[in-house]
Amino acid sequence: MSEPYLEVTYRKGRPFAAYLYLSRNPGDKVARTQTSGSLVIDFAADGRPLGIEIPSPSARSLQELQAQLNQLHVRGIDSQTLAPLAA
Repeated sequence: MSEPYLEVTYRKGRPFAAYLYLSRNPGDKVARTQTSGSLVIDFAADGRPLGIEIPSPSARSLQELQAQLNQLHVRGIDSQTLAPLAA
């Protein structure tokens, strides 16, 4: 099982998009996608969340992301993983 990590894409020195990869098993693939507010959530076939797309990360709050993680019952993501979103 992989550990959660954040990938941020920059354009002209500014964060353009981000994707929070959540814990996943080898071979997991996205089976469906759901929009929740400004976030896009990818799910495995068994309903586990695999990742969260964060368009325009500088315009999103950490509280919005944390609320979504709580709603998905995702725990164990440390503040250092999400630190680039606070910058």
